Amino acid sequence: MDVRALPVGYTEWPAPAALRDAVACLWAQVTEDADRDGLVLPDGCTDLVWEQGRGAFVAGPDTGPVPTTMAAGTVILGVRFRPSAGGPALGIPLSELRDRRVDLPDLLPGPARRLRGTLDPDTALSRALDVAAALVAGAEPDPAVTCATGLLHDPRARAEDVAAEVGLSMRQLRRRCHAAVGYGPKTLQRVLRFRRFLSRIDAAIQRGQDVADLAVLAAEAGYADQAHLTRECGRLSGLTPAALARQRRSSAGRPYRGSSATLQSRLTTRWMIPASGTAGGTRAPSRPHATFAPALPVRMRC
Repeated sequence: MDVRALPVGYTEWPAPAALRDAVACLWAQVTEDADRDGLVLPDGCTDLVWEQGRGAFVAGPDTGPVPTTMAAGTVILGVRFRPSAGGPALGIPLSELRDRRVDLPDLLPGPARRLRGTLDPDTALSRALDVAAALVAGAEPDPAVTCATGLLHDPRARAEDVAAEVGLSMRQLRRRCHAAVGYGPKTLQRVLRFRRFLSRIDAAIQRGQDVADLAVLAAEAGYADQAHLTRECGRLSGLTPAALARQRRSSAGRPYRGSSATLQSRLTTRWMIPASGTAGGTRAPSRPHATFAPALPVRMRC
Protein backbone atom coordinates (compact mmCIF):
# COMPACT_ATOMS: atom_id res chain seq x y z
CA MET A 1 0.00 0.00 0.00
CA ASP A 2 1.44 3.35 -1.11
CA VAL A 3 0.06 5.80 1.43
CA ARG A 4 1.05 8.74 -0.75
CA ALA A 5 -1.35 7.48 -3.44
CA LEU A 6 -4.36 7.33 -1.14
CA PRO A 7 -7.25 9.65 -2.00
CA VAL A 8 -8.41 12.40 0.29
CA GLY A 9 -10.94 11.13 2.83
CA TYR A 10 -11.36 7.71 4.40
CA THR A 11 -10.01 4.52 2.79
CA GLU A 12 -10.16 1.00 4.13
CA TRP A 13 -8.57 -2.23 2.93
CA PRO A 14 -8.27 -5.83 4.18
CA ALA A 15 -5.63 -6.87 6.68
CA PRO A 16 -2.98 -9.39 5.63
CA ALA A 17 -4.41 -12.90 5.63
CA ALA A 18 -2.30 -13.99 8.61
CA LEU A 19 -3.88 -11.29 10.80
CA ARG A 20 -7.53 -11.50 9.76
CA ASP A 21 -8.66 -13.59 12.71
CA ALA A 22 -7.76 -10.65 14.96
CA VAL A 23 -7.67 -7.61 12.65
CA ALA A 24 -10.83 -6.49 10.85
CA CYS A 25 -9.15 -4.07 8.47
CA LEU A 26 -6.54 -1.38 7.92
CA TRP A 27 -7.61 2.17 7.26
CA ALA A 28 -6.37 5.67 6.49
CA GLN A 29 -7.83 9.14 6.83
CA VAL A 30 -6.25 11.91 4.74
CA THR A 31 -7.23 15.59 4.91
CA GLU A 32 -6.83 18.28 2.28
CA ASP A 33 -5.75 21.87 2.86
CA ALA A 34 -8.42 22.65 5.49
CA ASP A 35 -9.20 21.36 8.97
CA ARG A 36 -11.94 18.75 9.02
CA ASP A 37 -14.45 18.03 11.77
CA GLY A 38 -15.80 14.54 12.04
CA LEU A 39 -17.71 12.10 14.19
CA VAL A 40 -16.58 8.57 15.05
CA LEU A 41 -19.44 6.18 15.83
CA PRO A 42 -19.37 3.04 18.01
CA ASP A 43 -18.56 -0.21 16.22
CA GLY A 44 -17.46 -2.67 18.91
CA CYS A 45 -13.83 -2.43 17.80
CA THR A 46 -10.55 -1.06 19.15
CA ASP A 47 -7.92 0.61 16.96
CA LEU A 48 -4.16 1.03 17.03
CA VAL A 49 -3.79 4.48 15.45
CA TRP A 50 -0.78 6.41 14.13
CA GLU A 51 -1.21 10.14 13.55
CA GLN A 52 1.29 12.23 11.66
CA GLY A 53 3.00 14.60 14.08
CA ARG A 54 1.58 12.87 17.17
CA GLY A 55 2.63 9.23 17.04
CA ALA A 56 0.65 6.18 18.09
CA PHE A 57 -2.32 5.84 20.41
CA VAL A 58 -5.09 3.36 21.09
CA ALA A 59 -8.71 4.28 20.41
CA GLY A 60 -10.71 2.27 22.91
CA PRO A 61 -14.22 0.92 22.36
CA ASP A 62 -16.78 3.72 22.18
CA THR A 63 -20.26 3.76 23.66
CA GLY A 64 -21.25 7.07 22.07
CA PRO A 65 -20.25 9.55 19.37
CA VAL A 66 -16.74 11.01 19.45
CA PRO A 67 -16.33 14.45 17.81
CA THR A 68 -12.91 14.84 16.20
CA THR A 69 -10.94 17.49 14.34
CA MET A 70 -8.19 16.68 11.85
CA ALA A 71 -5.71 19.42 11.00
CA ALA A 72 -5.15 20.27 7.34
CA GLY A 73 -2.70 17.98 5.59
CA THR A 74 -2.83 15.30 8.29
CA VAL A 75 -2.51 11.57 7.63
CA ILE A 76 -3.94 9.09 10.14
CA LEU A 77 -3.44 5.33 9.80
CA GLY A 78 -5.20 2.61 11.76
CA VAL A 79 -5.23 -1.10 12.50
CA ARG A 80 -8.70 -2.15 13.66
CA PHE A 81 -8.93 -5.11 16.04
CA ARG A 82 -12.05 -7.23 15.93
CA PRO A 83 -14.35 -7.52 18.94
CA SER A 84 -12.79 -10.16 21.24
CA ALA A 85 -9.28 -9.50 19.87
CA GLY A 86 -8.33 -6.07 21.24
CA GLY A 87 -8.05 -7.01 24.90
CA PRO A 88 -5.82 -10.05 24.38
CA ALA A 89 -3.65 -8.23 21.83
CA LEU A 90 -3.04 -5.21 24.05
CA GLY A 91 -2.71 -7.22 27.24
CA ILE A 92 -5.21 -5.03 29.06
CA PRO A 93 -8.91 -5.37 29.90
CA LEU A 94 -10.55 -3.11 27.34
CA SER A 95 -12.96 -1.80 29.94
CA GLU A 96 -9.92 0.23 31.07
CA LEU A 97 -9.94 1.95 27.67
CA ARG A 98 -13.69 2.34 27.15
CA ASP A 99 -14.52 5.76 25.65
CA ARG A 100 -10.87 6.83 25.80
CA ARG A 101 -7.91 7.60 23.55
CA VAL A 102 -4.65 6.63 25.25
CA ASP A 103 -1.16 7.34 23.93
CA LEU A 104 0.66 4.11 23.16
CA PRO A 105 3.72 5.00 25.32
CA ASP A 106 1.42 4.88 28.37
CA LEU A 107 0.41 1.31 27.50
CA LEU A 108 3.27 -0.27 25.51
CA PRO A 109 6.43 1.88 25.62
CA GLY A 110 8.50 -0.54 23.51
CA PRO A 111 6.19 -0.66 20.46
CA ALA A 112 5.50 3.07 20.84
CA ARG A 113 9.16 3.86 20.19
CA ARG A 114 8.76 2.31 16.74
CA LEU A 115 5.77 4.52 15.89
CA ARG A 116 6.92 8.07 16.46
CA GLY A 117 5.00 10.92 14.89
CA THR A 118 8.01 11.99 12.80
CA LEU A 119 7.87 8.89 10.58
CA ASP A 120 6.79 9.17 6.98
CA PRO A 121 3.35 7.54 6.44
CA ASP A 122 4.63 4.57 4.42
CA THR A 123 7.13 3.63 7.13
CA ALA A 124 4.49 4.19 9.81
CA LEU A 125 2.07 1.83 8.08
CA SER A 126 4.70 -0.88 7.72
CA ARG A 127 5.70 -0.58 11.37
CA ALA A 128 2.10 -0.46 12.58
CA LEU A 129 1.51 -3.78 10.81
CA ASP A 130 4.64 -5.23 12.41
CA VAL A 131 3.52 -4.04 15.84
CA ALA A 132 0.02 -5.45 15.34
CA ALA A 133 1.43 -8.80 14.19
CA ALA A 134 3.63 -8.97 17.28
CA LEU A 135 0.71 -8.09 19.56
CA VAL A 136 -1.62 -10.77 18.19
CA ALA A 137 1.06 -13.47 18.07
CA GLY A 138 0.28 -15.83 20.92
CA ALA A 139 -2.69 -13.69 22.01
CA GLU A 140 -5.61 -15.20 20.16
CA PRO A 141 -9.05 -13.61 20.41
CA ASP A 142 -11.14 -14.93 23.29
CA PRO A 143 -12.99 -17.88 21.67
CA ALA A 144 -16.06 -17.57 23.87
CA VAL A 145 -16.43 -13.86 23.12
CA THR A 146 -15.81 -14.46 19.42
CA CYS A 147 -18.64 -16.99 19.41
CA ALA A 148 -20.87 -14.76 21.52
CA THR A 149 -20.29 -11.83 19.18
CA GLY A 150 -21.56 -13.89 16.27
CA LEU A 151 -24.65 -14.91 18.22
CA LEU A 152 -25.30 -11.35 19.40
CA HIS A 153 -25.58 -10.16 15.80
CA ASP A 154 -29.10 -11.58 16.04
CA PRO A 155 -31.15 -8.79 17.69
CA ARG A 156 -33.57 -11.42 19.02
CA ALA A 157 -30.85 -13.24 20.96
CA ARG A 158 -31.02 -13.04 24.76
CA ALA A 159 -27.70 -12.48 26.48
CA GLU A 160 -28.53 -15.22 28.99
CA ASP A 161 -29.10 -17.73 26.18
CA VAL A 162 -25.86 -16.65 24.48
CA ALA A 163 -23.95 -17.25 27.72
CA ALA A 164 -25.41 -20.74 27.97
CA GLU A 165 -24.60 -21.42 24.32
CA VAL A 166 -20.89 -20.66 24.84
CA GLY A 167 -20.76 -22.60 28.11
CA LEU A 168 -20.51 -19.68 30.53
CA SER A 169 -22.64 -18.17 33.23
CA MET A 170 -24.02 -14.69 32.54
CA ARG A 171 -21.55 -13.25 35.04
CA GLN A 172 -18.61 -15.02 33.37
CA LEU A 173 -19.66 -13.84 29.90
CA ARG A 174 -20.04 -10.28 31.14
CA ARG A 175 -16.56 -10.37 32.66
CA ARG A 176 -15.01 -11.86 29.54
CA CYS A 177 -16.74 -9.29 27.32
CA HIS A 178 -15.56 -6.42 29.50
CA ALA A 179 -11.99 -7.74 29.16
CA ALA A 180 -11.99 -8.55 25.44
CA VAL A 181 -14.48 -6.03 24.01
CA GLY A 182 -14.64 -3.27 26.60
CA TYR A 183 -18.27 -3.58 27.70
CA GLY A 184 -20.89 -6.19 28.42
CA PRO A 185 -22.80 -8.38 25.95
CA LYS A 186 -25.97 -6.29 26.06
CA THR A 187 -24.09 -3.12 25.12
CA LEU A 188 -22.26 -5.04 22.39
CA GLN A 189 -25.60 -6.22 21.01
CA ARG A 190 -26.88 -2.62 20.97
CA VAL A 191 -23.80 -1.50 19.04
CA LEU A 192 -24.07 -4.39 16.55
CA ARG A 193 -27.74 -3.59 15.94
CA PHE A 194 -26.85 0.07 15.38
CA ARG A 195 -24.16 -0.95 12.87
CA ARG A 196 -26.77 -3.07 11.09
CA PHE A 197 -28.98 0.00 10.77
CA LEU A 198 -26.04 2.02 9.41
CA SER A 199 -25.20 -0.70 6.90
CA ARG A 200 -28.75 -0.60 5.57
CA ILE A 201 -28.60 3.17 5.20
CA ASP A 202 -25.28 2.93 3.39
CA ALA A 203 -26.45 0.11 1.12
CA ALA A 204 -29.51 2.14 0.12
CA ILE A 205 -27.32 5.16 -0.59
CA GLN A 206 -24.96 3.08 -2.72
CA ARG A 207 -27.95 1.85 -4.76
CA GLY A 208 -29.22 5.41 -5.13
CA GLN A 209 -32.38 4.65 -3.16
CA ASP A 210 -34.31 6.87 -0.79
CA VAL A 211 -33.85 6.15 2.93
CA ALA A 212 -36.92 8.08 4.05
CA ASP A 213 -38.81 4.99 5.27
CA LEU A 214 -37.00 4.72 8.58
CA ALA A 215 -39.72 2.51 10.09
CA VAL A 216 -38.85 -0.22 7.58
CA LEU A 217 -35.12 0.16 8.21
CA ALA A 218 -35.76 0.05 11.96
CA ALA A 219 -37.63 -3.25 11.62
CA GLU A 220 -34.96 -4.74 9.32
CA ALA A 221 -32.21 -3.78 11.76
CA GLY A 222 -34.02 -5.41 14.68
CA TYR A 223 -35.50 -2.44 16.55
CA ALA A 224 -38.89 -2.82 18.23
CA ASP A 225 -40.23 0.24 16.41
CA GLN A 226 -39.12 3.60 15.04
CA ALA A 227 -39.22 5.21 18.50
CA HIS A 228 -36.78 2.56 19.73
CA LEU A 229 -34.49 3.36 16.79
CA THR A 230 -34.69 7.10 17.51
CA ARG A 231 -33.70 6.62 21.16
CA GLU A 232 -30.78 4.35 20.34
CA CYS A 233 -29.60 6.49 17.44
CA GLY A 234 -29.54 9.52 19.73
CA ARG A 235 -27.52 7.69 22.37
CA LEU A 236 -25.01 6.16 19.95
CA SER A 237 -24.62 8.94 17.37
CA GLY A 238 -26.00 12.12 18.95
CA LEU A 239 -28.27 12.54 15.91
CA THR A 240 -31.78 11.62 14.90
CA PRO A 241 -32.02 8.77 12.37
CA ALA A 242 -33.05 11.21 9.62
CA ALA A 243 -30.13 13.55 10.36
CA LEU A 244 -27.70 10.64 10.45
CA ALA A 245 -28.99 9.37 7.10
CA ARG A 246 -28.48 12.84 5.58
CA GLN A 247 -24.94 12.99 6.93
CA ARG A 248 -24.04 9.60 5.52
CA ARG A 249 -25.53 10.48 2.14
CA SER A 250 -23.44 13.64 2.11
CA SER A 251 -20.25 11.79 3.08
CA ALA A 252 -20.85 9.05 0.50
CA GLY A 253 -19.67 11.39 -2.24
CA ARG A 254 -16.09 11.49 -0.96
CA PRO A 255 -13.40 10.19 -3.33
CA TYR A 256 -12.76 6.50 -2.76
CA ARG A 257 -10.47 4.05 -4.49
CA GLY A 258 -10.62 0.37 -3.67
CA SER A 259 -12.21 -2.94 -4.56
CA SER A 260 -15.95 -3.47 -4.34
CA ALA A 261 -15.32 -6.00 -1.56
CA THR A 262 -13.43 -3.40 0.42
CA LEU A 263 -16.20 -0.88 -0.18
CA GLN A 264 -18.78 -3.35 1.10
CA SER A 265 -16.63 -3.93 4.19
CA ARG A 266 -16.47 -0.18 4.62
CA LEU A 267 -20.23 -0.03 4.93
CA THR A 268 -20.26 -2.07 8.13
CA THR A 269 -17.32 -0.67 10.07
CA ARG A 270 -16.34 2.55 11.78
CA TRP A 271 -16.82 5.70 9.70
CA MET A 272 -15.76 9.26 10.25
CA ILE A 273 -18.53 11.54 9.01
CA PRO A 274 -18.88 15.33 9.10
CA ALA A 275 -20.09 16.45 12.51
CA SER A 276 -23.32 18.39 12.75
CA GLY A 277 -25.39 19.24 15.78
CA THR A 278 -23.42 16.96 18.07
CA ALA A 279 -22.42 17.64 21.61
CA GLY A 280 -18.72 17.98 22.36
CA GLY A 281 -16.96 15.69 24.79
CA THR A 282 -13.72 15.16 26.62
CA ARG A 283 -11.65 12.08 27.23
CA ALA A 284 -10.74 10.80 30.64
CA PRO A 285 -7.02 10.95 31.49
CA SER A 286 -4.92 7.88 30.97
CA ARG A 287 -5.03 5.25 33.71
CA PRO A 288 -2.40 2.61 34.55
CA HIS A 289 -3.11 -0.57 32.65
CA ALA A 290 -3.76 -3.91 34.26
CA THR A 291 -2.86 -7.45 33.27
CA PHE A 292 -5.26 -9.16 30.87
CA ALA A 293 -6.60 -12.44 32.19
CA PRO A 294 -6.13 -15.18 29.58
CA ALA A 295 -9.25 -16.86 28.30
CA LEU A 296 -10.28 -20.14 29.86
CA PRO A 297 -11.40 -23.10 27.77
CA VAL A 298 -15.15 -23.16 27.22
CA ARG A 299 -17.77 -25.45 25.78
CA MET A 300 -19.37 -24.02 22.70
CA ARG A 301 -21.10 -25.10 19.54
CA CYS A 302 -20.10 -22.12 17.38
